[in-house]
Amino acid sequence: MTKNLAENQAFEWIDLTAPTTEELSSIAKKYNLHPALVNDCLQPDHLPKYERMEDYAFIIFRIHTQKNVAEADTVQELTHKIAFFYSDKFLITVHRRTHDLIAPIAKLIKNEKCSNTLDLLNLLISACLNTYTEPLNKLAKSVDYYEEIVFLRPKKAPLLKGLYYLKRKIDLLKRMLILSYDIIDALDAQEGNVNTRDTRDLYVKHQSMLDSLAENIHQLLAIYFSASSQKTNEIMRVLTIFSVFFMPLTFIVGIYGMNFEFMPEVHWRMGYPGVMGLMVVVTVAIYFWFKRKGWL
Repeated sequence: MTKNLAENQAFEWIDLTAPTTEELSSIAKKYNLHPALVNDCLQPDHLPKYERMEDYAFIIFRIHTQKNVAEADTVQELTHKIAFFYSDKFLITVHRRTHDLIAPIAKLIKNEKCSNTLDLLNLLISACLNTYTEPLNKLAKSVDYYEEIVFLRPKKAPLLKGLYYLKRKIDLLKRMLILSYDIIDALDAQEGNVNTRDTRDLYVKHQSMLDSLAENIHQLLAIYFSASSQKTNEIMRVLTIFSVFFMPLTFIVGIYGMNFEFMPEVHWRMGYPGVMGLMVVVTVAIYFWFKRKGWL
C-alpha cells in the first residue's frame, strides 16, 4: 500500500506498507532508485546499513518488535526492518508491517511542524530508537530479577535457560545498535544540526544501557557457574568426609566377615563388643582429627 503522507508540503514523503513488486518498481522508476537497494528492501532479515548515492541516501534501520516473546532470540523475532530513501526533496519509507510510529509523525507533517526531509528523518530515526526504550527497561528488570535469584534464592527453579535467552536478547539488541551507529554518524557528519544531535544522544543513551546490561549479564552468568561449581564441590566434600568415616569401618567389618575357621577373635566371648568398641574409637579419632584440621 502506497501513501503520500506529506501532501501540500515542500517535500514528498511516500510511505509503502507491504508493497507489491509492481509498486516498488513504479516508485524506483519515478525516483531513479538503484535496483540493488530496492532489492535490499525486500529482505526481511537485512541488518542496519547506510549507503550514500549520488542524489540520495539509503538507510535500513531495525526497530524493536511490540511482541513480548520470552524465548525470542533471532533478528526477525526481536526486530522489524524499515528502509528509508532520503534526499532534500523526498523521503520514502518501506516496511512490511504497519508500525505505530508512522501515524504520529504524519500528523506532525499535516500540522506543518516539520519543514524539511532532514527534520522528518530525524523524527523517524528517533521514533525507531524509542522502540527500544521499554524493552531495555524490561531487560534491566529481568537482570535484577535473576541477580536476586542467584544471590538470595539459589535453590529456586533452574534459571540457566532464562539467563541464556536474556543474554541472547541483550547481545542481539546491542549488535543492532552497533550496526546502526553508521547511520547516526553519517547523518550527523554530513547534515549536522540540533535535531540530529538529539538523535545521537538518544542512541548513546540506549547504547550505554545495553553495554551495562551486557556486562551485568556476563558477570551474572560467571557468578552462576561459579556458585554451581562451588555447590558441586561442597557436595563432593560432604561425600568425601562420609567415605573417610566409613572406609576404616568397612575394612574392619571386611576382615571379620571372612569366616575363616581359624579366627580366634570369632570365638572370644568379648569379640563382638571389642570390635564394636574399636569401630567407635576409630570413628571418634577421625572426628577429632577432622575438627583439629578445620575440615568440619
